[in-house]
Amino acid sequence: MYVDLDALAPDQVYFTLTQTVIPRPIAWVLTGNADGSLNLAPFSYFNAVASDPPLVMLSIGRKPTDGGPKDTCRNIAERGRFVIHIAHRELLDALNESSATLPYGESELERLGLALEPFEGFDLPRLAACRIAMACERFAIHEIGAAPQALILGRVRRIWYDDAVAEHDPRGRLVVHAERVDPIARLGASEYVTFGAIERRRRPR
Repeated sequence: MYVDLDALAPDQVYFTLTQTVIPRPIAWVLTGNADGSLNLAPFSYFNAVASDPPLVMLSIGRKPTDGGPKDTCRNIAERGRFVIHIAHRELLDALNESSATLPYGESELERLGLALEPFEGFDLPRLAACRIAMACERFAIHEIGAAPQALILGRVRRIWYDDAVAEHDPRGRLVVHAERVDPIARLGASEYVTFGAIERRRRPR
């Protein structure tokens, strides 16, 4: 089967790509609203893209209701600071619920009853339940396409790890135990995938 993406409408292209590029990591992004309340939303067009400087990428579309910018994108554009969390299996329902479109300023955290902890050295908090949180600053925003889609590059300033998932090896290198993180990944349509078996292979020299 061949699929010609040039012959598809944008929503069909999205549906096709999200079922093809699998699995995708999920950024559960906390930002601050203009009134001081907090916003929380998941995005699976997300990955690490550079090490020097340390950059991650979020790709955020428009609101399906009115075509305006999503709250996360607006908050990052206006205030420049955000926290990315890596959610685990037990948080799947809350993560999925946080994707609902709410009026601007209405907090998903209050709606879902999610607890917060201070993020040392950063002016936004982190979700208490998550095992990894990254404190990020806006590096650049690029508008792509006719819609447009916002391609956001964020510079990672600090990372918090639950002590149960990360440690240093005898050589002093950080080791993050993926099986202890138990991350959720995105598939297509309404499908997610939870963590499975680990296969190890040494990279050939």
